[in-house]
Parts: sequence; C-alpha cells; structure tokens
Amino acid sequence: MLSAENAAELAEFAMLLEVCAKRKPGNIDREHDYDDTRLEHFLNSAVRARKIFQNIHGMALGDAMYEAVRLTNGHNGGNTHFGAFILLLPLLKGKGIEGACRVVKETTVDDAVLFYKAFGLTAVRVSDTSDMDINDPESLNRLREDGMTMYDVMEFSAENDMVAREWTNGFALTREMADLLKSSDGGSSAIPAAFLDMRSRHLDTFVIKKFGPATAEELRNSAMMAKNGLLSEEILDAWCIAEGINPGSLADICIAGIFVALIEGWEWDY
Repeated sequence: MLSAENAAELAEFAMLLEVCAKRKPGNIDREHDYDDTRLEHFLNSAVRARKIFQNIHGMALGDAMYEAVRLTNGHNGGNTHFGAFILLLPLLKGKGIEGACRVVKETTVDDAVLFYKAFGLTAVRVSDTSDMDINDPESLNRLREDGMTMYDVMEFSAENDMVAREWTNGFALTREMADLLKSSDGGSSAIPAAFLDMRSRHLDTFVIKKFGPATAEELRNSAMMAKNGLLSEEILDAWCIAEGINPGSLADICIAGIFVALIEGWEWDY
C-alpha cells in the first residue's frame, strides 16, 4: 500500500515532471519562460507544497488549500499551481480518484470560506459573468447564508471552469490523462504527447476566460493539426507565446493525471 510519505513525494514529482516536460506549446517548460514567471517559480512552488502534501490526512480540505496557496506564494512569479492544488489535494486525501470523489462531497461551508480566502491570495483569472466575486466580502457572507460547501462552489463554477468540473464529473479528464500516460512507454515524450492529445480534443477554459471561445477553438484545432503532423509543434509554440496563449487549465489537469498514473504504477523512464 502506498504510504502518505510516498504519495506526497509522487504529488511533488508530478508537479515537477509537468513543468519540466520538454515542449508544451504555450506553457512554461524547459525551453522558455514568461516575462513575469519562470520555470524556477514553478519548481519553488512544487517544493514548498510538499509540507501540505505530507500532512493532508490531518487537515480539512479548505485548510489544506489555503495553506498550500499561502506557502507557495513565497516568490514573485505570481500564481503557479492554484488549479493543480484544487485537483491534487482531494486526490491525495482520497488516495486516488475513487476516494477523491467521496472526499469532495464531504467538504463543508468552512472549507468553502477558506477556499475563497485562498483564491483571494492569488491573481487567478475568473469569469466576468460570475456573481461570486472573490474580492467582495459579501461573497463569503453568501457562502455562509446559503450553506455552500466547497463542492457546491465547484459545482457553481463547473460550467465555465474545467478544473472545477473535475470535482463534479468524477475527475474524468484526470482519468483520461492518466490512461494516456499509462498506455505510453514512459519515455521523455510521453507527457508532451499526452498533453498535446488532450489539447487537441478539449477547449481550455483558462484560454476562454482570457481570450474568448474562438481563440480556444483555434488552439484546439491547431493542436489537432500538430498531433496529426500537419503543423509543427515549434510553429504552434511560437504562435502561443507571441499571443500569450497558455492553456493553464489543461496543465493543471495534466499534473493531476500524472499523479494518478504514478500512484497506479506508471513508471516514468528515468
């Protein structure tokens, strides 16, 4: 049986593998940074999160979320892993997808309040149509008055946020990513190939929030062309970087999928 220590190690490893994977068009990797965020910021965040991963079984999910964000805000690179924590923490606490599906439904109003406070520590992009403004104290009052749990918050956000949707659909895309990896040879191209496959079939909701659905659709179509050898990944990457298009939601799901694959026995080829 996987120990809590080993699970924490694999969660950290999943974060490191995702950001260090070579060529993930549009996202920070070993080949390029952003002007305001670098590879080192993601490495810093992954290492700092280890303490929370190790102690997750003694913490409520809201507490873990708040502390993970607080601990990993100790650099000037902005938000790095907020979405990843939304997925990794219940997967760790539940020891996999089946347990995570149970854990998220057991969350409380206090968890929701702490999640909103954690949200407030970040610069995460939110939908302009949301009437639950993280910067409005009245949103916390509404959570309490309506008895909204952290699961309810994710359900509220699921239509416009694919990371939140994982809580309500049984971590379906996390499962998809994990299965793609488990069917690979575990070599250095496994994670970039699986990530490109996911991008070719799913619209990234972070891109939708930042640029609109037409750009997200263009990205998906371009990824499909790259997957089928009709467009070079270098050209796709150059376009994404030039336009500032970074599929951050799928990157979070990628991290969660790597973690699930690892705890289910997938061996990354050292």
